[in-house]
Amino acid sequence: MSDIYFDHSATTPLDSKVLDAMLPYLQDCFGNPSSRYRLGREARQGMEKARRNIAELIGAEPGEIVFTSGGTEANNMSILGTAYGGGKKGRHIITSSVEHRAVLEPCRYLEGNGFEISFLPVDDNGMVDPEQVLQAIRSDTILISIMHGNNEIGTIQPVEEIGLIAKEKGIPFHCDAVQSVGRISVDVNRINCDLLSISAHKFYGPKGVGCVYHRKDAKLLPLIRGGGQENGLRGGTQNLPAIAGMGKAAELAGDSLNSTQKEVSVLRDRIIEGISDEIPEAVLNGHRFKRLPGNVSFSFNNLDGAPLVAMMDEKGIAASNGSACHSDIPSPSHVLKAMGYSDKLAQSTVRLTVGRGNNNGEVDYLLAVFPDIIDSLRDVPPRQADVECSCQNRPSPLM
Repeated sequence: MSDIYFDHSATTPLDSKVLDAMLPYLQDCFGNPSSRYRLGREARQGMEKARRNIAELIGAEPGEIVFTSGGTEANNMSILGTAYGGGKKGRHIITSSVEHRAVLEPCRYLEGNGFEISFLPVDDNGMVDPEQVLQAIRSDTILISIMHGNNEIGTIQPVEEIGLIAKEKGIPFHCDAVQSVGRISVDVNRINCDLLSISAHKFYGPKGVGCVYHRKDAKLLPLIRGGGQENGLRGGTQNLPAIAGMGKAAELAGDSLNSTQKEVSVLRDRIIEGISDEIPEAVLNGHRFKRLPGNVSFSFNNLDGAPLVAMMDEKGIAASNGSACHSDIPSPSHVLKAMGYSDKLAQSTVRLTVGRGNNNGEVDYLLAVFPDIIDSLRDVPPRQADVECSCQNRPSPLM
């Protein structure tokens, strides 16, 4: 039996229809999209179709989509590009203390180069207070950057309220929506954002490709210069096979968004309720209801998350301690620390993220073995309802 995959926030498997959409651009339709002859025109047509699909998914115009190498570049482009492209208005940026490192690191870089960054606190659900955003705004504020859904704890931020504040104050608003797009409804006009980051491999597309939604009047200095591609905002020949795959993934996500969100949320809630019932001292991280549909994050007093994840792997369950982008770093999660957790509790975390393809049988298996894994780490005798965990008795992922 294949391992049970509960780490969809780290990455998702490539959809077979996405692969089919990519193959022609790896073989027959290999032209450079900037070339004017037939092969080039065919390549450009494929790229522009992908741009339309992505724009439709988020309520944008195709011309507002700028392709990048992924979510990290999209965040860097949005933050650094705004900081250095906004003229002489100011050097103050507002963000939160629970952002992804692809936002925090560019902000810290800017902080070391003459910019002032306000890292806003969060409540015990990991949520930013829009009123604190308003209070942090200064006459020299040039950007507000608040994520949509948190990659570690799943909390969905009040981005519509924050976007409205930014719009009323005339300040560009960037939203890191890498964990949200393709999983829940995201509309750039409802959010009132000027910049929004997306990554294809979070919604069953290929790795190494993403994009920035760039509202046409938002000033952005290009970080990568060269041939003037992407309306001069990102030089370099476009990664057409990956872009075609991202476009197909966006199309598929839009077609099944509501049904997939509902199915995944049901599985998520079963896991949350099952672990909470069996292990009353388990601490659910993030907002109970305002959270991404597939996200489950728990911390456990007096446990180390690393061996917990390792033991789950031995049982055939793929999970993580937190963000896959820095899960190998032994320091406590900056997200949980910002929520007031101690180092010890922050390091006792496991994140399970459900996605398309998971099923009730897999959840049954997880809930059967998980309490015994916790007990074994605490040197507690096995429970009466111990479960044989050989590969033959694990449920099939296809159930």
